[in-house]
Amino acid sequence: MKNYIIISALIICSTFAKVKAQTTHLLDTIYANDTKNVALFFPEPIRQGITGSDNFVFTYNRENEQYFGLLQATPGKESNLLVINRNGSIFSYIVRYKKQLSKLNYFIPLSNSIGNEKPIVKDSVLVESSEELVDNSTYYYQKFCSYLLNRKQHIARIKKRNEGIILTVENIVFDKDELYFVIEIENNSSLDYDLNFLNLSIETRQKGKRKSLQRLYQEPIYKHNLPSKIKENERARFVYVLPKFSLSDDRRAILELNEKDGERNIEMKLSHRYINNPN
Repeated sequence: MKNYIIISALIICSTFAKVKAQTTHLLDTIYANDTKNVALFFPEPIRQGITGSDNFVFTYNRENEQYFGLLQATPGKESNLLVINRNGSIFSYIVRYKKQLSKLNYFIPLSNSIGNEKPIVKDSVLVESSEELVDNSTYYYQKFCSYLLNRKQHIARIKKRNEGIILTVENIVFDKDELYFVIEIENNSSLDYDLNFLNLSIETRQKGKRKSLQRLYQEPIYKHNLPSKIKENERARFVYVLPKFSLSDDRRAILELNEKDGERNIEMKLSHRYINNPN
């Protein structure tokens, strides 16, 4: 995997270090909640958007730059939103959770920009690119996975147990070009559970006289909060991020939980209906 996650404080400090002395701006406040999308329309396409807290998620098209992004929030302390347009214009706002929203669309003029990340300087200085400062994809996965773990959303009761170990798929969410699997392992036994691996494969049932099964392992793009051990009477919740895929009715996904130096293994079958109809 590329360079690992750099926290938002470092990103913000690095960005503002590139901006020449600027006039202090009083930041406006944008309100959001977890039931509606708040749309922010900018004068130039969005290149980067960052929130300072896990209870706020700002999504935008990372493949094809567009002029708008969507903000959602779960209850928690206020935070901030930093947005950089394609032309380097910087926008900064305070963001707060509010149960009832009176405004769902914000049309942001260029005059609201607090500066530009590429100011004209007298000296010839080499400026590090934002790509070198942060792996945008990894940062986005981290933020969105944290958001999903805070949400109380379930796709179905997909659960299987073995000797006090309970494997649950709480949610499957589609976002952009990825599927997010929100998973929980609960240990109701009297022994700690050491995780050897948790693999997801696609199983194909071969037709004909000699029926057989073939499995193709799916490599996650990102794993969020994957534990190595679940202590007795504790549980762990985490997220697997995989490239988007769909299944025909003769295929299904298989989740394999394997214990290190133990036999409390679980194999869970996920119907194509769950994979093809995510949240």
